Amino acid sequence: YNEYKSYLRMVSLTVEEEAEQFKATANQFFKEKKYSTAIEWYTKAIEKNDKVPAYFGNRSIAYLRTECFGYAIADADKALELDRHYLKAYYRRAEANMALGRYKKSLGDYDTVRRALPKDRDAQLKYKECEKIVKKIAFERAINVDSLKKSVIESIDVDNIVVEESYAGPSLGKDGLVTKEFMEQLLVWFKEQKVLHRKYAYLMLIKIKEYFEKQPSLIRVTISSDSRLTVCGDIHGQFYDLLNIFEMNGLPSEENPYLFNGDFVDRGSFSVEVIFTLFGFKLLYPNHMFMARGNHESINMNQMYGFEGEVKEKYSKSMAEFFTEIFNWLPLCHVINNSVFVTHGGLFEEDGITLEEIETCDRNRQPPDSGIMCDLLWSDPQAFAGKSASKRGVGVQFGPDVTMSFLEKNKLRYVIRSHEVKDEGYEVSHDGKCITVFSAPNYCDQMGNKGAFITLREDLVPKFTTFEAVPHPDVKPMAYANNLLKMSGFM
Repeated sequence: YNEYKSYLRMVSLTVEEEAEQFKATANQFFKEKKYSTAIEWYTKAIEKNDKVPAYFGNRSIAYLRTECFGYAIADADKALELDRHYLKAYYRRAEANMALGRYKKSLGDYDTVRRALPKDRDAQLKYKECEKIVKKIAFERAINVDSLKKSVIESIDVDNIVVEESYAGPSLGKDGLVTKEFMEQLLVWFKEQKVLHRKYAYLMLIKIKEYFEKQPSLIRVTISSDSRLTVCGDIHGQFYDLLNIFEMNGLPSEENPYLFNGDFVDRGSFSVEVIFTLFGFKLLYPNHMFMARGNHESINMNQMYGFEGEVKEKYSKSMAEFFTEIFNWLPLCHVINNSVFVTHGGLFEEDGITLEEIETCDRNRQPPDSGIMCDLLWSDPQAFAGKSASKRGVGVQFGPDVTMSFLEKNKLRYVIRSHEVKDEGYEVSHDGKCITVFSAPNYCDQMGNKGAFITLREDLVPKFTTFEAVPHPDVKPMAYANNLLKMSGFM
């Protein structure tokens, strides 16, 4: 009876009033940080009345919260098409472009707002902060014209860095080799929120760069009849959740190999601890610990989402620059037992891509805006056939037919990828041929999602393990992020 009364109330509303009710419902879900549900209700409002700029503006910020930057820009464009004086849309578009590293475009929109609101302190601050970023990038490009020829490590005399007597943490021997004992001590040291001495940090980074420089862009992994492989998705600086994975599933070893599928850093404020832990195990077990590059292993993402700021805070600007060099050499994907394709983002805008083309892909650079490397790091699956413009504004969205075509072309069984938050920590799509795994539970302390990892044995049947977030020290996510992101309310 109550449902019937609600129905009667609804049918008596005008289209405009019904759209407003949908918007109000969406706003409530947004306040509860249920952004995907909010998007659904904003969409209902737009379907009822597509002449209201605020509906598109509100959906735009919900898309921002779910990292759908391309959709956020499209909604902001639509809002401005309806009303070019709707200033919130300029903000939304600026924030989305900023998240993608398109700072000059952001600056243009912030400039529009601050001119329209000359006495608005927030508008002036955001413009000045974005202007600083644009000038900083231009200055760095001017002084780093030979950066591709000379490594930052050449200007650092690591051998003569003195380890103070007061330092009581884990240490490397004269040979600089990582041992099991060193890694066990390092995990305890990091758990206590202590910093590895910079001498040992640099020694590890030098060795890991030397290792990755010799690897192809596609790594082939074998699971033997008496072994298994654990595949983890995004970690995003959530060190204490990484420790929880090891607690549940065991530390990496020759008997317990792991594959970490990109986005090790950013957002979470313990990214330094995460990356040194993963690099350490990679040095200890090079043939049983695997790492692939994610879209967040890049300059733009690191400058905005916290990793660069964290490295500068805990070490130095030089070390942050050296991490950039190392990230450029991370492999782009893995193939397990010649049957399972594992990459961070997804498949390709171009048809007919082969494993051989991927294997020889030039990866020693920042991710481009299109092509094989871009798609591997940024693309996402979609439920329907074909390809679509990316919701992120970079890469492509690919349907089940695209997945099947790639698998058939390369004689593969299925794809594992990461890159997207999933409520249960994983999702199986495309008729079982595309699996998403995400290993950062309660992402950014906000999303309420579970984390997951996948265990594979020789038969390659995936076994999913899900887990909840664990407590961490009182350092909030994005603590080291760019000030402009913080001002804009990004996670």
